[in-house]
Amino acid sequence: MKIAWFCIPAHGHTNPTLGLVKEMTAAGHEIYYFTFEQFRAKLEAAGAHVILCDGYDFEMEDKENADRVGKDMAFATELLVSSTLALDAMVAEKVREISPDLIVSDSVAYWGKLTAMKYGIPYVSSTTTFAFNEQSSRYMKQGIGSLIKMIFSMPKINKQLRRLQDKGYPVKNILEIVKNDNATNTIVYTSKYFQPCSDSFSDKYHFVGPSIRPVQQPFEKTAEKTVYISLGTVVKNPAFYQNAIQAFRDTPYQVILSLGESACTFTDLPDNIQVYAHVDQMAVLSIADVFITHCGMNSASEGLYFEVPLVLYPQTPEQGAVAKRTAELSAGVLLQSADPDSIRKAVEEVLQNDSYKKAASQISDSFKKSGGIAEARAFLESITR
Repeated sequence: MKIAWFCIPAHGHTNPTLGLVKEMTAAGHEIYYFTFEQFRAKLEAAGAHVILCDGYDFEMEDKENADRVGKDMAFATELLVSSTLALDAMVAEKVREISPDLIVSDSVAYWGKLTAMKYGIPYVSSTTTFAFNEQSSRYMKQGIGSLIKMIFSMPKINKQLRRLQDKGYPVKNILEIVKNDNATNTIVYTSKYFQPCSDSFSDKYHFVGPSIRPVQQPFEKTAEKTVYISLGTVVKNPAFYQNAIQAFRDTPYQVILSLGESACTFTDLPDNIQVYAHVDQMAVLSIADVFITHCGMNSASEGLYFEVPLVLYPQTPEQGAVAKRTAELSAGVLLQSADPDSIRKAVEEVLQNDSYKKAASQISDSFKKSGGIAEARAFLESITR
């Protein structure tokens, strides 16, 4: 089987697919992965044929644009349409050349779904966040102001959709593009237990659990309790890191702080606090007793997989949904304030109350009992039979 796979330029959306890509290519299927240069090496290592989308005036690559997308539906639609049309000629040529049996695309790589619609190719959504429908979307904080903005932006949205229609994309409205329904074949990289409102999704949705890679190099545990702190690869919050260092300066804990792309520098660090630009997160989580996290879906899932309770510090609506579900299942504590005293008290609440660890273990068990990449592979193989 030949599969054309589309993804946005983001580690958090690419990494969960690597295990499935490797599983599929090992079984003899051909994966043609439309992606960007920074992801080429890891995808080729998984066995994919990489098709680069760099250099096509692809506006979704712009970080400032990405920040605005979640706040402005009209702008998001314009960006989606412009990016789709920027890739249109190249994708058309590759579709003719490859003649794929199936298209898989990230749930927000809408140009993949549009390509499937345009050429009548079977389609699967690859969902690296929670699956969102009318019920589960209540976990995303969207106020009445957001709804009013969207209503007033509809004329602009419809103008953008006409650009797609003029290029042969049979799309009637924006919801047809951005919303999955119970008729859409969908792979979700979490368990039914962790997924909010999981009973509201049809059997077209396969909850296969998170994609967890093995520990590459063990991390040394130097204290009875280990606190791991990471706000992901993108979020830059030097004040939070400074407060965390202050919170744990005079404690017996081993504190491991991963800065990601933050350019923060620290001096006069106490011996119990280790600061790194990057760590092998799996290795650290395998020894951690509590994880202070921004609640990115991958990070939260990895922590819970290793049965580590979380201190929840979400930065976006999507992360807020992950935080809300984790707290709802009693596997973490929501950080109400980012001052040193609040950070320390939240960590101590988690460390001193075994119920958080037990709840995290229950979620971990649900992950491990999900079908994993073997079920995902069987699902993809069944679609074109």
